[in-house]
Amino acid sequence: MDRSAIYAFMARCRCGVLSSTSSDGTPQSALMGIATTPALEIIFDTKRSSRKYVNLIQRPSCSFVVGWEGEQTVQFEGAAVEPQGEELRNYLETYFAVWPGGRARMSSPGITFFVVRPTWIRYCDYDQKPPVIEELVF
Repeated sequence: MDRSAIYAFMARCRCGVLSSTSSDGTPQSALMGIATTPALEIIFDTKRSSRKYVNLIQRPSCSFVVGWEGEQTVQFEGAAVEPQGEELRNYLETYFAVWPGGRARMSSPGITFFVVRPTWIRYCDYDQKPPVIEELVF
């Protein structure tokens, strides 16, 4: 499986579970609405008042699990950044293509966006015999 096939799989998934780490080392997870770029970056919005926001600003390393219908998943590790200005505008086009309602949330107080750039991805398809397991390291 190549990057384009992994992208095709991830692009069909509108939700993923984000895991981040609190200042005391406690893992914290949340189901997030996501969009994926062809570069396999994950985009999501959140409130600056959320636990995940504080976690990701202080400790950008995080992980996602994407896809769970059947036995196909992507395990994803990366580093989160909070894009601004023109960089953010470019990502918003991808996000709004998946989540058009996100435009209305732009006016919500404290809303912001993160992009998680991959450092490691594992695609698993246990519906196949033998299973398909592919890893990408960035």
